[in-house]
Amino acid sequence: MPLLLALAAEASSGTVGWAAVGLPQMGALAAQAAGLELASGMRIDDPGRQWVQVLATVAEAVPVVLVGRLGPVPDRIARRLAAVLRRGGSVLLAADSWQGAEVRMSVVSAAWEGVGGGHGLLRGRRVRVAAAGRGAAAVPRHAEMWLPGPDGHVAPVRSAAEPGAREAVTPEAASRRERPALRVVG
Repeated sequence: MPLLLALAAEASSGTVGWAAVGLPQMGALAAQAAGLELASGMRIDDPGRQWVQVLATVAEAVPVVLVGRLGPVPDRIARRLAAVLRRGGSVLLAADSWQGAEVRMSVVSAAWEGVGGGHGLLRGRRVRVAAAGRGAAAVPRHAEMWLPGPDGHVAPVRSAAEPGAREAVTPEAASRRERPALRVVG
């Protein structure tokens, strides 16, 4: 869920709104902490048996749609929803696998940092994200990220060879640096 929320926050920045369909487990505080503007969001926890119509209507209304597990997505439904998304210029971010997805991203490993020897404060969660898909995304790629980082935001983990790499892990430096942009494909 943290990766989904981080992607949604980045995709919805500067837009008129977002919607979450079929994600009753998504907490408002977690969404806000990830950067989603709650005042411009819409939640439909249980779209019911007519979820396809609900999802199509929402995709026409807002530019960023988060979707949970709604049931099997037949090819014809996936194609219809893809057409609605293209027509409206919207992006669909699915918590689970989605038939016809252009890119699939997942957290393949995660570790919290900051607690040493049984004491201390958690500073950030370092994750390894895998991305693969179709077209230009056909070659699987991996990236090390802070999710969240010492400043509470998503950021790339810098290697020791990069200038400023030490800054990426200290809370003081993290509060000074700008939040890098995630590239959302969809």
